[in-house]
Amino acid sequence: MLALPCPHCGTRDEAEFQFGGEPAIRPPSAVTDTVWAEYVYMRSNEKGPHRELWCHAGGCGQWFVLTRNTATHAVLP
Repeated sequence: MLALPCPHCGTRDEAEFQFGGEPAIRPPSAVTDTVWAEYVYMRSNEKGPHRELWCHAGGCGQWFVLTRNTATHAVLP
């Protein structure tokens, strides 16, 4: 079980959350297909500390960014 800290509700079970991927700035609407494909499909897939978007869908509904070690699943400050 992965326990995630919601900044609004406190620590909750992973089942209450929806993963949102890497936080990234959306490219402008007038970009090439290559740039858009890189934004949509290319992920860094890092091993170790990684910033992630999460939504507390089963609770307050708020989106937030947290840093998690992808090798150990530990949530980092």
